[in-house]
Amino acid sequence: QVQLVDSGGGLVQAGGSLRLSCAASGLTFSSYAMGWFRQAPGKEREFVAAISWRFGWTYYADSVKGRFTISRENAKNTVYLQMNSLKAEDTAVYYCAADRGDGINTRATAYDYWGQGTQVTVSS
Repeated sequence: QVQLVDSGGGLVQAGGSLRLSCAASGLTFSSYAMGWFRQAPGKEREFVAAISWRFGWTYYADSVKGRFTISRENAKNTVYLQMNSLKAEDTAVYYCAADRGDGINTRATAYDYWGQGTQVTVSS
C-alpha cells in the first residue's frame, strides 16, 4: 500500500522559513517524480514545485521561484520543500504527490498518489 506522509507545516511570521518533508512508502521512490502542491481556502489546488526521478531536474511555479527549493533523498524515500522568505500569500495546505511518469508535470491530474497535507500559516 502506497503512503505519502507530509509533515513540517506550522505557523511562521512573514520572512521566516519552514521545511516540509514527505516520507513515502510502498513504492519504488527513486522511480517516481515528486511534486508539491498547495491549496488555500476557497482556491483551487495549485502547483508549487516538482523534481524528476531521473537526473533530479526541478521546476517551480513563478510565485515561489527563488524562495522555495525542492530536493529529494532517495535513500530515505523522502522529498523536501525548503521554504524561505515566506509571505502571507503562501498560507495554504501543502500536499506532496508522486508521479510514476517520466519528466516533470505541473498538472495535479498527472500524479498518482497524494499525501494528506500539512498546514502552513504565514502571519503578516
